[in-house]
Amino acid sequence: MHITYVGHATLLLEIAGARLLTDPNFEPKLGRFLPRVSPPGIALDALPSLDAILLTHAHADHLSFRSLDALPSDMPLYAPPPIARWLAKKGYRNAEPIDAMSNVSLADGRLRIHATRATHQGSRYVLDRWRSAANMYLLESDTESIFFAGDTALTPSTHHLVERVLWERGRQLDLALLPIGWAPRWKPGFRRGHLTGEDAVRLFETLRARAMMPYHWGTFRHVTATAYDAINRLRTHLAQHDARDRVHVIEPGDSLVLGPEARA
Repeated sequence: MHITYVGHATLLLEIAGARLLTDPNFEPKLGRFLPRVSPPGIALDALPSLDAILLTHAHADHLSFRSLDALPSDMPLYAPPPIARWLAKKGYRNAEPIDAMSNVSLADGRLRIHATRATHQGSRYVLDRWRSAANMYLLESDTESIFFAGDTALTPSTHHLVERVLWERGRQLDLALLPIGWAPRWKPGFRRGHLTGEDAVRLFETLRARAMMPYHWGTFRHVTATAYDAINRLRTHLAQHDARDRVHVIEPGDSLVLGPEARA
């Protein structure tokens, strides 16, 4: 498998002969005041051909209409059902719902995509609670597997999709793609819908994954944190951690390649 960090929650996943793009956002800033601090790791017009897009929720940092408009529309755009219906009404005819506990197949059945609900309030706007659904995804072939968490908090059930699809069949998760964030102490609600770096490492251990790659950093300046606060704290946390050699910090534009030898 080959994973390229484009930036924030946008990753190019190449697995089982398929290419998927997650939460595409190539915009120069979020809203009016939150600038991008690093260019996309792959320019939008330089992307290879894609087989599908995975959307996790409707927040502007994960769902960019300008980016969707610039991408080909001849491939499925998977999203939580309320988001898929909303996108379809807006003219995105390739939007397809994928609900929790359901799955779809790509690459002639070689790749299976499973969905489950994330612990994250994903409304686009404050009052549109009907649009709040957020997904996490598990991609698995007969030989490889990737868990993409979108945005989520750490809960006792966050690992249940991996448990059901992989562990109960005697398999192990290969790669956990986990978001990391940071907020000051005066923002105590942050962890109700997000992972800190320390939370991500705990989830990584719970998932029993062979490798972890953090994202959601190094891309946009935030209101209460810089683009690098979370990754700097994660690096400090990992310095003396037993799992440090299995956590791969990939800069925007760089790639992680995991082959059989990396999973031994």
